Amino acid sequence: MSQSTWYQKRDNHADHVVYLDKKAKELQKMIDHQKTMIIRGAAGKKVPLGGRVKQDDILYFVETGSELLITHRALVKQVIETNSMTETESIAFVEKYQNELKLAPHQLIRWAGKKYLCLIEIHQLEPIEPFHYRREKNMDDWIIVDDIRDIKV
Repeated sequence: MSQSTWYQKRDNHADHVVYLDKKAKELQKMIDHQKTMIIRGAAGKKVPLGGRVKQDDILYFVETGSELLITHRALVKQVIETNSMTETESIAFVEKYQNELKLAPHQLIRWAGKKYLCLIEIHQLEPIEPFHYRREKNMDDWIIVDDIRDIKV
């Protein structure tokens, strides 16, 4: 798989703004050390994030519905990207990592069965001085930037 390089200006690392599901209490589960992995998936022809998230990248977390307020950050410990899977293989894959993912029922419905999955294990989660950021027209739930300061309001 070829990797893009446009975002790798800082020692081959990037900053990421990651949306967490407030209804599923994802951030609280991470704070309580119950959840250590984040999932993204795609039903199309390619892996979500396509190799653009790597070990030691910094993830900045914002909860859905929080008015673009970032409150915590963590480091990427490990990334697991799948090859194309059948629905059955995808469901089994999600079930295998459910202890680390701690997905709510509505999240299981959303992710299990996707053709491609990406699991991101995090560590060193910490609260930070909350700040807002410019989302502009980007509607993705995962935003990659060279430096978080570039989009900080």
